[in-house]
Amino acid sequence: MTRTEIRLALPSKGRLEQPALEFLAAAGLRVDKPNPRQYFARTPALPELTVLFQRPGDIVVSVREGSVDFGLAGLDAVEERRGDDGQVMILHEALKFGHCALAVAVPEDWPVTSVAELPAYCAALSRPVRIATQYPNLTGKFLRAHGLPDFKLIAAEGTLEVAPVIGYADAIADLVSSGQTLRDNRLRVLEDGYILRSQAVFFANHAALRARPEVLAVARQLLEYLEAYLRGQEHYVILANMRGATPEAVAQAVFSQPELGGLDGPTVSPVYTRRGELMYEVTIVVHKDRLIPAVKALRAVGGSGVIVSPATYIFEEEPERARRLNEDL
Repeated sequence: MTRTEIRLALPSKGRLEQPALEFLAAAGLRVDKPNPRQYFARTPALPELTVLFQRPGDIVVSVREGSVDFGLAGLDAVEERRGDDGQVMILHEALKFGHCALAVAVPEDWPVTSVAELPAYCAALSRPVRIATQYPNLTGKFLRAHGLPDFKLIAAEGTLEVAPVIGYADAIADLVSSGQTLRDNRLRVLEDGYILRSQAVFFANHAALRARPEVLAVARQLLEYLEAYLRGQEHYVILANMRGATPEAVAQAVFSQPELGGLDGPTVSPVYTRRGELMYEVTIVVHKDRLIPAVKALRAVGGSGVIVSPATYIFEEEPERARRLNEDL
């Protein structure tokens, strides 16, 4: 039977489950899941979209095979299971949550500090080095690229850190965030042992985007929400009062300060004071990293009563990744 509904898969468990729901809610895409045991849900912002919940690895496979149109998972899961057929198309590569790294970790007492030293050390073992991992594709490719000719990957689930302790593996390749769990189990990451830096990404089935206009339309809507929210999180809205003879004079004073460019320029509007002074309110948008320099620049040209507010969303004329999607298709 030909499927007509449009599907988005989200993590059903693991480190990204709750952060994904919180991120989407903050971005205006709240997911309503009446029963926590249900595997289907809706998002009021896009009622035509069916939301379902799967394991992160299964999400990638479902999107690759076309049973699901969109997915949200870690880049680690995507790169491990996307395959070589080009059907998994990453639409947004940096959702700014779920940061971690896939890395090779060895026991603390090993006399090696880098992957380059592994071949010589492993040769002394007189057998292949055994590495426990849930990422055999990425790990195998990484080790071969670093000249390790003789290794055995041990498929493992759950807590990998105990593998070297109980003896069914010599080392591990696993996800690392703070590294505390490794230290607790007397393991350490090799200096150049980072296989992949990962965070949450948004991806889609390439064939569905090309064949179904309604899927492409939803992709553009989802990117509108995601990009507007993420861009908003990087900026503040600043309001300040300034004296000046005309709005143009106030704007020129603002333009004289490089820190005060805003998105396109300032908004200048009259302030009606009881004293009858010529005063204007200036509104600009600045990057969070430049907040204090921007406040100082406003004061330098006579700004006062500065108010700073978070920018929840910043919608562009057309989101960058929506433009990129058109080019890629």
